[in-house]
Amino acid sequence: MFGCFVDRTGISIRLRIRWGKFFRGISFMAQSPVIMLGIESSCDETAAAIVAADKTIYANEIASQIETHAKHGGVVPEVAARAHLEMIDQVIRDALATAGLTMGDIDAVAATGGPGLIGGVAVGTVTAKAIAAARQIPYFAVNHLEGHALSPRLADDVTFPYLLLLVSGGHTQLLAVAGPGDYRRYGTTMDDAAGEAFDKCAKAMGLGYPGGPAIEAARQIR
Repeated sequence: MFGCFVDRTGISIRLRIRWGKFFRGISFMAQSPVIMLGIESSCDETAAAIVAADKTIYANEIASQIETHAKHGGVVPEVAARAHLEMIDQVIRDALATAGLTMGDIDAVAATGGPGLIGGVAVGTVTAKAIAAARQIPYFAVNHLEGHALSPRLADDVTFPYLLLLVSGGHTQLLAVAGPGDYRRYGTTMDDAAGEAFDKCAKAMGLGYPGGPAIEAARQIR
């Protein structure tokens, strides 16, 4: 079922194996107060969250790059990667401060391992691996789309199975989610995802970036 995420992204099957180990590890560690640091840097936002095994979200800090990319009418991968590199340490420090914790309180680290812009993904995964190696704690590479697919269970008491409309910047899919690692894709875009289409249309009409909010604002004006 992991093939539903491979598609155009070419993500390694190793991510599925690591994701499976992640859930087995969390199930094992759930008996103690496990605290996880999560890092996301796959596109134009640098984010760090601290979450406990009981779904308590202690912190969720985000550094946006919208203003940086607005002048180009879209995300420039190299610019995004450099911005991630500049911001990631501070975002992690902010998350720890918001949670009232130190790095010594973190039991494991997870980071987006793809799909995404390779430069940004590399910044996040290398940072996470470095923290895990220095602290001698587990590191988990998380599939970007699978993280989206399972996130409703973090915020709400959603039970398996459920039907999911996944709308990410570069991906739009309709999925049946039966459990971790168990998905059935019913539909997906053949070319641009919804977010990309909005950005390109807004740029063509001179409405600015990001495209979705710009087009919505123009509609309301009329």
